[in-house]
Amino acid sequence: MSSLVQSVDWLAVAPPTVAAVAGLVVLVADLFLAESRKPLLGWISVAGLAAAALMLLPLLDAGRSTFCLVGDTEVCSYTADRFTLVIQFLVLGGALLSALLSVTALKDSGKRLPEGEYWFLFLSSAAGAALLPASRDLATLVVALEVASLPAFALVGLRHGDRRSSEAALKFFLSSVTATAVSLLGISFVYAATGTLHLTRVAERIQDVDGQLATLAQTGVVLTLVGFAFKTAAVPFHFWVPDTYVGAPLPIAAYLSVIGKAVGFSGLILVTVLALPSYADAWAPALAVLAALTMTVGNVGALRQQSTRAYSAVRLLAWSSVGQAGYLLVPIAAAGYSDDPEKSIGSTLAYALMYGAVNLGAFAVAALVGRAHRLNRVADYRGLYAASPLTALLMGFFLLCLAGLPPGVIGLFAKVTVFAAAVDAGLGWLAVVMAVNVVIALVYYLRWTALLFRAPETAPEGEAVAHRLPAPLTAALALTGVLGIALSGAPQLVLRFTETGLF
Repeated sequence: MSSLVQSVDWLAVAPPTVAAVAGLVVLVADLFLAESRKPLLGWISVAGLAAAALMLLPLLDAGRSTFCLVGDTEVCSYTADRFTLVIQFLVLGGALLSALLSVTALKDSGKRLPEGEYWFLFLSSAAGAALLPASRDLATLVVALEVASLPAFALVGLRHGDRRSSEAALKFFLSSVTATAVSLLGISFVYAATGTLHLTRVAERIQDVDGQLATLAQTGVVLTLVGFAFKTAAVPFHFWVPDTYVGAPLPIAAYLSVIGKAVGFSGLILVTVLALPSYADAWAPALAVLAALTMTVGNVGALRQQSTRAYSAVRLLAWSSVGQAGYLLVPIAAAGYSDDPEKSIGSTLAYALMYGAVNLGAFAVAALVGRAHRLNRVADYRGLYAASPLTALLMGFFLLCLAGLPPGVIGLFAKVTVFAAAVDAGLGWLAVVMAVNVVIALVYYLRWTALLFRAPETAPEGEAVAHRLPAPLTAALALTGVLGIALSGAPQLVLRFTETGLF
């Protein structure tokens, strides 16, 4: 009789495990540290995330799996392949940069943000986000999704005495709970039709389902996709994004804009391309339409923000992130039409890495400006070059990357890659919609960039205009700037890194 006890490949599970252990260390340390020494928790968290990211290095050479079925080592619940490592790199790297922003934000907030709770929730969410791309069964996928999402609700509403923060957390919570409920219903239908939760076995069995079970399976596929559309902030499930980003502490808005998207899109890829390839004729057109709607509504929403002088920089970045989500959906839709879905998925990963680096850089500049201008309006960026030339140049570079204009070559390269994925899959109409949206986005990105270099208005007496750089913010700006500039010089490195082994 074979043993049901199996060994765990601790090296394979090390990245999310190290992040989770760091969260527990912070939770315990918070009980014993004096109030004056609570800032140490932030540096412990930064070190924990850096260690978790370093644990990806031993996994680069070969894929590893663990928690496999007894008697069938090919069917596992956790797999650390190239797809997993790329997403984990994005998640842990993005969390590390967001943590650097958080160190300064917590120091500036006084006692409005409790440090122990903040860092425990932050690391817990990062651990769940790092677990998700390695999940190869639907149960683990949902658990990872919730471990990533539940602490994020609390982080959004953690600012004491801030009504806007509480409202943002409630809106985020209600929309996410709805998404989870719909996803769970869909997954239960898929399980009832196939009798398995493992993604590869679902792919094998769901194409042979017939009769009434076929209707059940089709309904499950639709509901599962709707649930993940909520998580990716695809239109019409995007309504929570602007208010949540504005109400949340700025580092958490930065975290959600990158890590939240990485979680949603990696889950969507695993469910559609890996588990449901036989239903590509249903989900591929649906995702193509969602991509067109999402990029259009996001970019038009961002354009409309400029109708008033007092519009918020964070709200504009929030609408921009909705538009960028539309671009990220294009290659996933293309994978359903393409003879080479692996190449299409690589395009999504390449775009996600570019977007993650430059968007976090833009949020780092926003965090810096927000220290001098509490409202953080786009108008507050006027004349930034006169006050801090290097910061203004970096912000201009990040915005041009998001727009896809030189010298932001990595942004142009990523957009061309996504555009090519749509054309190669025969989605010419979607490529045209994307081209139109890129032009729309140029308007608000270039307006903001031009504002950085205009003559500054006379500051009211007593207003802080100096943009001093705290060390954590300096580190975040330096890392994102160097990464963006280096990849603009050698964009082919991104495609090589994102060649997945998903199939």
